[in-house]
Amino acid sequence: MISDISGPVVSRQEFDELFMSLRTWGRWDAAGRGAFNRVTAQHARRAAALVRSGTVVPTALPWNTRSGPDNPRPALHHMTDLGDVESPEPATHKDFVAADYHGKGISHLDALSHVAYRGELYDGRSARGHIDAGGARFGAVSELGPLVTTGVLLDLPAVLDVPWLEPGRAVRAADVLAVERALGVTVGEGDAVLLRSGHARRRRELGAWDSGALSAGFHVDAVPLLAERGIALLGGDGDSDVRPSPVPGVHSPVHALAVAALGVPLLDNLDLEALSAATAEAGRYTFMLVVAPLNIPGGTGSPVNPVAVL
Repeated sequence: MISDISGPVVSRQEFDELFMSLRTWGRWDAAGRGAFNRVTAQHARRAAALVRSGTVVPTALPWNTRSGPDNPRPALHHMTDLGDVESPEPATHKDFVAADYHGKGISHLDALSHVAYRGELYDGRSARGHIDAGGARFGAVSELGPLVTTGVLLDLPAVLDVPWLEPGRAVRAADVLAVERALGVTVGEGDAVLLRSGHARRRRELGAWDSGALSAGFHVDAVPLLAERGIALLGGDGDSDVRPSPVPGVHSPVHALAVAALGVPLLDNLDLEALSAATAEAGRYTFMLVVAPLNIPGGTGSPVNPVAVL
């Protein structure tokens, strides 16, 4: 049965014990890639076999240059050449883009260097010892490279027959199991799990809100289930964490568990509305997912436009 209330408070001691029990530190030689190590050529071939109609669905939000309660540091985009600078022909037009993308306004990938818990990055690496003003020397997005694997859409609003989950709604382990049964999917080893809460649709219809303080997302009790399944990537149309946090003193507990304990990179702030419609039309909620972050040496993540192919 799918729950309809926010999850319970988890004490800091309980959270720390969970963190320790879930750690996969020391598992992979290429530790900076974390759970991406699970995805092999066989996983890519298996994902490619899911392509039937050839429908291609991008999942990134538009580049957000407008300030708002969920975008206090808007992305930049301005023209640098209007075709009146260079000669001879042809005229060219150029522009500049930049973003402080680790927020709520830009679709992006969190690399393993993005999150430390109690001073430690994934694999027990010291955050201060591996990250400075020059960037990250461990867990940089450039270590991850592109990912091609099976994507699984956990479309909870579709199962509940509602347009979206209200902000603050916690998605718990029981919800994940119920959605799997309802949609006929099973999250497996090496999969990329995307949670649709309907965030993008709610924002378009009702306007922006401070989603850093109030948003639907996973409760920490869902993480052991996802860890047991051996996922490679976690993401959604929020930032995976339910807010307010159920763990006092830990503002992003799912980030801490996924990135710092399990080595699972995160996809934040996707727009999954078109994918929801496409999967419903196809009658299946698995697909090939292609994620290609920018190759930024020392980067803690990257703006990204993950593409689902059905």
